[in-house]
Order: sequence, then C-alpha cells, then structure tokens
Amino acid sequence: MKYCNQCGNPVLIRVPDGDNRPRFVCGSCHTVHYENPRIVAGCVPIWGDQVLLCRRAIEPRRGYWTLPAGFMENGETLQQAAERETLEEACARVTDLQLYTLFDLPHINQVYMFFRAQLVDLEFCAGDESLEVKLFEQQSIPWSELAFPTIGRTLECFFADRVQQTFPVRTEAVTSYRNRQPQNARAD
Repeated sequence: MKYCNQCGNPVLIRVPDGDNRPRFVCGSCHTVHYENPRIVAGCVPIWGDQVLLCRRAIEPRRGYWTLPAGFMENGETLQQAAERETLEEACARVTDLQLYTLFDLPHINQVYMFFRAQLVDLEFCAGDESLEVKLFEQQSIPWSELAFPTIGRTLECFFADRVQQTFPVRTEAVTSYRNRQPQNARAD
C-alpha cells in the first residue's frame, strides 16, 4: 500500500499508538489501514459415496483438482459463500451444509472453511473457473493432482470419518504449502 484510500496521501509503516504491530498509517489524516486474513469458503459436495471435484481453469494451480471454494464476499454469510462458490465453479446446488474443516494458513494470511454438503441433484457442469467437474469415489481421487494441501487434508479427513459415520469439526494450522503434515490437529 502506498497511498491512503481516505485522502490519497502517502502512507507510512509504523506502530500506531495503542497497537503492537506495524500498520499502514496515513501521514496526513492518520487513518490506520488494517490488513486482515482473507476467508476462503467451500464445500465437500457429496453424492452417495462420491465427492464432486473441479479441475481449475485459473491460476494458481491451473489444471489441478480442487473442491469448489473461493473468497468470501462482503455482505454474505460463510454458508452463503460456500453455496455461491459451489454454484459458480461447478454449477451445482447443495443442501444440508455442515461446517467440517477449518484451516489457518498464517503464512499467506488466509483461513479456509469447508462444509460437508449434499448435492441436490446431478445437474452440474464446469463453471467459468473450472475446466471440468466430476464425481470421484475414494479410490479414484487424483491425489497427486490436488491443487492445495487443504483440499487433500479435507478429503483425507472426510474418507476417514465416513468409515465411523462421525464428522467432527476439524481445525488445523497449515504452516506452509510444502509441509503437508497437520500441525496442532484436533477435532472439536
């Protein structure tokens, strides 16, 4: 950030009075510009024993498989964001959304939240951000072609939990994309 979005003057990086972190602060109007993590909301769309995945048509990780998910928009709930992203990326409608996984990614300032959800029907197709969408059984998941560690970890948890038919809300911190091992994993 170089300029204040309130008055247009240059900003400085400094610790504001009463704060403990460096922030962008306008040298003229003294507005403090906070930068907060971005929230990614998505679904694990389920049809029987299958999960719906999307092959990404956009960067990052174009051509790799993912669960339908994306950045939450202002003015919507987390559940609405997950439903919208599923509709946008897979042209699929879902119901019975239940919070399932929550991942903190402090190294990229993001929080991922996935809901387990039931597909309403088999009327789905690739949206603008997908090359293709397809239902996969566990044994046919393209594990080596998954776009992000959060996707693989959510699917690993889902298939393990499905055996017991118990789906606790799982929270984990992912410290880097290179490190796929869960850190501080717990089921709440």
